[in-house]
Amino acid sequence: MKKVFLSLFIGTMALFASSIEVKDSYVRATPPGLPNSAAFMTLVNTTDKDLAVVKASSAVSKVVELHTHTMKDGVMKMFQIPKIDVPANGETVLKPGGLHIMLIGLYNPLKVGEKVDLTLEFSNGETKTITAEIKTVMGGMKHHGNHKGMKH
Repeated sequence: MKKVFLSLFIGTMALFASSIEVKDSYVRATPPGLPNSAAFMTLVNTTDKDLAVVKASSAVSKVVELHTHTMKDGVMKMFQIPKIDVPANGETVLKPGGLHIMLIGLYNPLKVGEKVDLTLEFSNGETKTITAEIKTVMGGMKHHGNHKGMKH
């Protein structure tokens, strides 16, 4: 009986083993009055099947969206996308000026050193909640918080 239980337990644990690893996650700090921020990370797919982030959520903002940037006619454009692909046995990097997760309508300013919980939902039905540190981000996202100079 113990062997049957142990086999069932190990089999169940394998079903719940995560297909995605999240590394180096962080969220951009915001000054008071800035209503939006963004989250960045590296997503590592440890399976032999392509996966995608299809939804994200967080209690720190009214809306959470998957976004990317493109440069067209010398103008940086940011827009919402339906998913963020993570190739089989590969990784996808979310970074300033590229793929990212937008936190829109922040309830409070995000302060350096604090943390934000984000829940990611994947195309295989898996969900993963991560805790990302809030950091100062310079570079490609300087005007991202209020979307000035960006077209959607």
